[in-house]
Amino acid sequence: MDAKIALVDASIGDTRSERNFRRELDATVDAYKMSDGEFPPAVGTSEWSYDGVVITGSKTSVYDDRDWIGRTAEWFQSVQEAGVPTLGVCWGHQFIAQTLGGRVVDAGEYELGYREIDRVGADPLFAGIPERFTAFETHSDEVVELPPGATELARTGFSLQAFRVNAAWGVQFHPEYDRQTAAEVTAGKDLSDERIQRVLDGITNEAIGRAERTKRLFGNFLAIATERVDGPRPG
Repeated sequence: MDAKIALVDASIGDTRSERNFRRELDATVDAYKMSDGEFPPAVGTSEWSYDGVVITGSKTSVYDDRDWIGRTAEWFQSVQEAGVPTLGVCWGHQFIAQTLGGRVVDAGEYELGYREIDRVGADPLFAGIPERFTAFETHSDEVVELPPGATELARTGFSLQAFRVNAAWGVQFHPEYDRQTAAEVTAGKDLSDERIQRVLDGITNEAIGRAERTKRLFGNFLAIATERVDGPRPG
C-alpha cells in the first residue's frame, strides 16, 4: 500500500521546502502551509486520511510567540495520541521535542554545512544507513532536553541530531536538501563572508554523494507508516 502523507510546512514565504520533500517522499503528499493558516484536518474526522505526518524546517524558532505554532502544537498532540507516525526535520525535530515536553534553546552559533553525524543505537528509521553518515546542517537552535520516554538516535559534537519518542522521530539535519538549496540557504545567512565561502566550498560532488545515501531514511519512514496501516504498529 502506498503511503499518504500530510506535509506540515513550517517554512515562511516562498521557499523550496515543499518541492524538496515532494521529490524525496515516494508517496501521495498533501501540503499544508501553517504560517499561511493552512492546517491538516483533525485526526479521527472524516477528512483525515493520512498514514503519516512530516513536519519541515522553518526560519522561525519553535519557542517564538506565534499563533500558528501554538495551534500546530495542539493539533500535533492529537496526532501523537492517535499513534500516527511523524517525522520532524530541523524545526520539525525541535517542535516535536518541545511539544512533547523537551527543551529547545538558542545555541548561540550556527551549525552549517555538510557534517558527519554519528548514530547512537539502532532504529528502523536508520535501517541501512551507516553508523557515521553525512547530511547538511543549518540551525542555531538545538534540543538540549529530550521529551520524557525519548531515545537519542544520533548526534554530532555540536548537538543532538535525532531521537524517537513513541511514534515520532526528529532529525536535526536536512536529508531533503539538494545542491541548490544548500547553496542558497548558506548564501542567505548573516555570517562573515569568509565563513559563508568556506561552507560553499564544502558543497562538493563528494559531499553531496555521501549525503545522498542518507535520503534512505525517507523510504524507511514510509515503510513504518505503511506497516502501521497494513500490519503491526511500530514499537
